[in-house]
Amino acid sequence: MADELSIGDAMQQFLKKSKLRTGIQAVQIEEVWEKIMGKTVAKYTDKIQIIGSTLFVTTTVAPLKNELLYQKEKIIERVNEALAEKVIKEVVIK
Repeated sequence: MADELSIGDAMQQFLKKSKLRTGIQAVQIEEVWEKIMGKTVAKYTDKIQIIGSTLFVTTTVAPLKNELLYQKEKIIERVNEALAEKVIKEVVIK
């Protein structure tokens, strides 16, 4: 039976179609944010979330906000690499 899926494949297909996937990616991004951006950036990041294909980063530290604005492309690249797929298309710094 060539049509049978492994449980892992079935879960991946389910997650691709599911809103749960965004929640899982949000947890993953919180876990890898420090590795991607470093301890200092992570320490001063108040909130990080993925909504659709947009990554929202919230910080009250003005110099960090400016630094992140300049690094948007690099952030997109690093986050997508960490999540092993092109999930993020835009970054919003608040």
